[in-house]
Amino acid sequence: MAKIQVLEHHVAELIAAGEVVERPASVVKELVENAIDAQSKTISVSIERGGMRCISVRDDGSGIASDELPTAFLRHATSKVRSADDLGCIETLGFRGEALAAICAVSRVEIQTRQRGADTGCRLCVEGGDFGSVEDAGTPDGTVITVRDLFYNTPARLKFMRKDSAETAAINGLMQHLALSHPDIAFRFDKDGVNAFRTPGDGNLLSAIYAAYGREFARSLLPVDGRGGDIVVSGFVTSPAYGRGSRAMQMFFLNGRFIKSQLLTAALEEAYRNQMLKDKFPGCVLSVSMPAHMVDVNVHPAKTEVKFSREQDVFRAVYHTVLDDLNAKGGTVTPQASQKTVTPQASRKAVSEPAAPFFRNMDAKTYRQEVTNAAGKPWMTTNRFADVETIPVPATPAPIPNATPATVSDAPELSMTPDTLEVPPGFADTPEASTTPDAPEQRDIPATPKQSDTPTPKMSGLPGQRDILPEPRVAPWRIAGEVLATYIICEDASGNLYLIDKHAAHERIRFDALQAGDAPPMPQTLLKPVAVELSREDAALLLDNLDTLETLGFSCEDFGGNTLLVREIPSDIDPGDITATLEELSEDLRGGHSTAERREALYRTMACKSAIRGGEDTSPRELRALVDKVQSGEVRYCPHGRPVAAKITKFEIEKLFKRV
Repeated sequence: MAKIQVLEHHVAELIAAGEVVERPASVVKELVENAIDAQSKTISVSIERGGMRCISVRDDGSGIASDELPTAFLRHATSKVRSADDLGCIETLGFRGEALAAICAVSRVEIQTRQRGADTGCRLCVEGGDFGSVEDAGTPDGTVITVRDLFYNTPARLKFMRKDSAETAAINGLMQHLALSHPDIAFRFDKDGVNAFRTPGDGNLLSAIYAAYGREFARSLLPVDGRGGDIVVSGFVTSPAYGRGSRAMQMFFLNGRFIKSQLLTAALEEAYRNQMLKDKFPGCVLSVSMPAHMVDVNVHPAKTEVKFSREQDVFRAVYHTVLDDLNAKGGTVTPQASQKTVTPQASRKAVSEPAAPFFRNMDAKTYRQEVTNAAGKPWMTTNRFADVETIPVPATPAPIPNATPATVSDAPELSMTPDTLEVPPGFADTPEASTTPDAPEQRDIPATPKQSDTPTPKMSGLPGQRDILPEPRVAPWRIAGEVLATYIICEDASGNLYLIDKHAAHERIRFDALQAGDAPPMPQTLLKPVAVELSREDAALLLDNLDTLETLGFSCEDFGGNTLLVREIPSDIDPGDITATLEELSEDLRGGHSTAERREALYRTMACKSAIRGGEDTSPRELRALVDKVQSGEVRYCPHGRPVAAKITKFEIEKLFKRV
């Protein structure tokens, strides 16, 4: 058995430092929180190389006395806690007294500080926990702390640091949270000599949001304000029309401290029930204020997790505040282009103006519809049963000789896809075989429309996409039509009906093609690059996985802050879905326990985004190709596990009409 001994002081300091200082963002968090506790009005942070080379934090706070300066770097030295009773009502951001000691143990630190009203300031250098002497220094009121060469003496920690861009994004996001939690303080953040953002410090939360997250996010917000007893909730939430692809833009603050809380997230999203699209999440900047004795902030070293003493009261306060304001302000989406009263002067001006220019901007779908409608060949826009209308089908289909009905083996009817379908003798896959004397008469099976009769949308070259869907083979079923622009109605030889979800079926085809790696996604270069603003976690994660995005057909680059500049996207992704797709891809990269699981999640998202959508016009040839895949048993479930088809037997239909 190994001998038990007490660790050397230096080793113990390094271990303790690892609990507080995980990365450069941890250093910035501790130093800025100390500056806030010092009642600063302006705080400036500058970093170099993601904070690994240098971090500098300057404030105009109360400063530190020269005789107390060495004590400030000792472990458990603090001015914020005096007794055990103080732990029950902590109102400051820092209180452990471990931050400065942990930081100086793994870096080279220089501090210059001056108390308000003092004649001169002082300076102290600490390197790897070794203290220098306190010297007089000419410095303005407040404190300047410079941290250099982080983890220089702990190479085991240093090799696990991420790219500079990822560490910079983490610090940028942290600064944004701190700026929103204290809008009365003017924050400035510089990275590698370039200003990332600054806030005015005028006490207006919306001004801080605008400065930190930009105009688009600020414009999507609705103010909320409410109270539940001694719990006060205020801030902003997004309008239901501006749902986001992830929860990354949900920011909660408790008594000025940024926190992560499943309780608050659940209360927020419950207020949006039945008001937001499926798979979309609200964003928010919500501040919750309550007496300090009602919350325990000493449950996690990072102090981002808290424990409430009255969870139900907190839940109800957030839920009712958000719900009431949504009902009052966010229930109706106001169109961007409102109707205006036309005056005689405006009418005369409209008449005198020249006609619209010959060249117009339109998306591919609009162009396709206009061209086909002008040619007199509707593309399933005026008649959703174009395949039935253009190819006559008897009202009562004749029975197919020797046909073997489809069989469902895995699940009860009305709930899943047929697993197997035996093709009867005489129904072959090749044209030559179908001309044999044994082939049955084809008068009741709709023929495949010719390419010249029914135009097919041109997509990219990935297997399973619309331009290379295999030609449907002759089969013992027919397409009766399409309903709700989403579900295909199919009838087999035994009189059974199938409702097929065209989106789910095509999604599975796309997913299988991506999994098999038959062909890479075909990227298309955008005429105008799109700047996509994301949360700091999403931006950092995507910047770390640019190679993975490139394999999926995206070409992106860092555009500063939390913004990615997108130059190429997969050809089957709608340009309007770029932001939502990237948000979902970042969520996929964040989840999963292995590389294979994350890759499958990425493929599911790409398959969903590129598949035929419910409510979208679909050509007869596409419908027939999808039905062929489903009825042959090749496609049974979508990548998310939902069935792609439901079966209704002839007996069940007759039972509905009291025939049996």
